[in-house]
Amino acid sequence: MKVLVLNSGSSSLKYQLLEMPEGALLFKGHVDGIGLDRCTVKLSYGNKKVEEKELIKDHAEAVHFALEFLIRSKVLEDIDDIKAVGHRVVHGGEYYHGPTLIDGEVIKRIKELFELAPLHNPPNLAGIKACMKVMPKVPQVAVFDTAFHQTIPEEAYLYGIPLELYQKYKIRKYGFHGTSHKYVSREAAKMLKRKSHEMITCHLGNGSSITAIKDGKSVDTTMGFTPLDGLIMGTRSGELDPEIPIYLIKKKHFKPDELSNYLNKKSGLKGISGISSDVRELVQAAKSGNDRAELALDMLAYRIAFFIGAYATVLEGLDCIVFTGGIGENEWGTRAKVLSRFKHMGVRLDANANRRNARVISAKGSKVKVFVIPTNEELEIAKETVTLVR
Repeated sequence: MKVLVLNSGSSSLKYQLLEMPEGALLFKGHVDGIGLDRCTVKLSYGNKKVEEKELIKDHAEAVHFALEFLIRSKVLEDIDDIKAVGHRVVHGGEYYHGPTLIDGEVIKRIKELFELAPLHNPPNLAGIKACMKVMPKVPQVAVFDTAFHQTIPEEAYLYGIPLELYQKYKIRKYGFHGTSHKYVSREAAKMLKRKSHEMITCHLGNGSSITAIKDGKSVDTTMGFTPLDGLIMGTRSGELDPEIPIYLIKKKHFKPDELSNYLNKKSGLKGISGISSDVRELVQAAKSGNDRAELALDMLAYRIAFFIGAYATVLEGLDCIVFTGGIGENEWGTRAKVLSRFKHMGVRLDANANRRNARVISAKGSKVKVFVIPTNEELEIAKETVTLVR
């Protein structure tokens, strides 16, 4: 069964064609810069890789291009060979706890949530509408980033503000990166070889979040009402004293949109280092003696360790820690800094395995296993799509 997986960004479209249930990747594409002069298309299938410039004006045209190329490249004989489409949708609010067949009601609710995810839900919906127009008879499935975190208990997802603000405006912790946390936690459970477990999954990239998972269910996560909360990230501040934005509005006369841009796009590792949001560049700068780059890396490692420690307490035990995402999978120095703080919990690191980015980086005898598991959100979306349409 061939399943197309779409991830529509504000000016991009990432897509994969997978053969299910085997999970074999047949085609991978990325259209970047939709509506811009710099628009480029990167494609990978079989042993071939293609990169070319294309003028693609909107998401509908990007979907058309993707489907046409699947035929042109002979990966597909006919569009009808695609039996289902799985769409990544960032925000599902409290409406959705799992994958959902898309209909008019679902589209209406995704629109309702534009206000909570203005950078993500509108392009997500644009990709959905384009696919529905081109493939009206093919089942379209929404897989929500927030769905995995709907098992978080009330005492963890509510904020210390008057309850009527939650009741009226649904202000609460939602959490994100749910598809990634779900995928790597399942893989980690296989490696542990038991269903009953307490684990902490660390999705670390330009956007980062950590989740506490008990027996396969999310019980707390670092991102909150929006993806700005929690860890320091590439350009996001992470958690703040709530008086700080109020102080900045008074002091620097920020308008709300200006302040949002400041905290989301000019803060985090980039704001601290003054150099870059890319950890690879910061590591090189720190080696060259740049104190601000080193400070940014130390702050990142400190906060990762802080949340791991907090969540180990919430879980009342810990079987494993999982690292994933661009930083989690590749930045051995950050992992070493983080894990050095957990010797009191019996965490023992295998330094050589860590430097190799091996799947298991804990040493023999470590009371807590430590895994490095590459995430595969597209495969998880395809699995959930197949489960629903069958």
